Amino acid sequence: MTELINNRQYRINLLKEIVMELHRGKSVEEVKEKFREAVKDISHEEVAAMEQALIEEGLPVEEIQKMCDVHASIFKESLDKNPDPEMIPGHPVHTFFRENRALEELMEKEIKPRLEAIKSADSREEQDKVVIELLEKYNLLMDIDKHYSRKENLIFPYLEKYGITAPPKVMWGVDDEIRAEIKDVIKDLKNYDTDARLNIINKIEKNLERIQDMIYKEEKILFPMAADNLTLDEWYQIYQESDEIGFCLVEPAAKWEPQNINLTERADIVADHHTKGSIKFDTGILTPKQIELVFNHLPFDLTFVDKNGLVKYFSAGPERIFTRTKAVIGRSVQNCHPPASVHIVEKLVQDFKEGKKDVEEFWINMGGKMIHIRYFAVRDENGEFIGTLEVTQDITKIKELKGEKRLVE
Repeated sequence: MTELINNRQYRINLLKEIVMELHRGKSVEEVKEKFREAVKDISHEEVAAMEQALIEEGLPVEEIQKMCDVHASIFKESLDKNPDPEMIPGHPVHTFFRENRALEELMEKEIKPRLEAIKSADSREEQDKVVIELLEKYNLLMDIDKHYSRKENLIFPYLEKYGITAPPKVMWGVDDEIRAEIKDVIKDLKNYDTDARLNIINKIEKNLERIQDMIYKEEKILFPMAADNLTLDEWYQIYQESDEIGFCLVEPAAKWEPQNINLTERADIVADHHTKGSIKFDTGILTPKQIELVFNHLPFDLTFVDKNGLVKYFSAGPERIFTRTKAVIGRSVQNCHPPASVHIVEKLVQDFKEGKKDVEEFWINMGGKMIHIRYFAVRDENGEFIGTLEVTQDITKIKELKGEKRLVE
């Protein structure tokens, strides 16, 4: 066993050395030959461990990202020997593979033939016709965002839970680059200029190649790695939450109903001694103190009135718009409003109770500020009225926003 571990570590160190040689400027062919001589084959676990080690040793994620496509080309011959994960119709991995086949079909049968057509089109009229068709197909290709989003928001969190953090970071960065490239191509096609034809062709060819490379990395590294680590319950959780994000080009092949799953086990895995006394929600676990702090840091004021018209809660942010004191808890909501507006409040609550309305909103100018007040009927999963939620927000600065400010430029 020790010999096996040592051999694996040697191989990972060798992979790191090969990648660093690429980083320092050696050619792919030089490095590939060294790889063939030193390592006959390689597993997805070793590729992941190599990326993890490089990041831990200080190589920026962005640098690994830049070399990501080159890594895949070097390791491809060995990774091709690794079997694909077991396929069960409806299982998330089966659906990801199914989407990849649909993406390949879109690229090979729809986009590439039109790319060749635009290369040979002589007249502006011919070019415009092909550009319109390409734009239509590239808008379809943008559906890849759902594929990447499910991967990033459903699979990556579980891998990170098992200590696999580097491959998700690198892959997410490449996903974002591919998304940006698709948007850039769509923009160029919408504003097509014959003088920029060659530039657009080059962009599309590069983009299609990178999408194909990502498909390969998913199927030979990511999905096998996830299959090795995730439990049946975790896969089923991913399956249940996939609908919320949506699917790329095709739907799952079947409804997946695995046997012997225990959905409560997932909460027990996530929860440890630090979460004792916490409150479990469908989407997470928080302590009462965390809940209070979250509510008090929201950029709006909350007040909840139960179905009997009694005030049960209000948030205590640093700058409440309407003053509330603890004396209001348990008080009838009618007594919390000026007499002139009580009948409006009563009518609103009655409409909520009878199901005539689910939301109502008002806005007022107060002390030079624009105040937005919304009331929501709170109902349980059976539609039964539980109470009324008041949300009050100063939207003065929001109204002044123009243009955009992105997290990443």
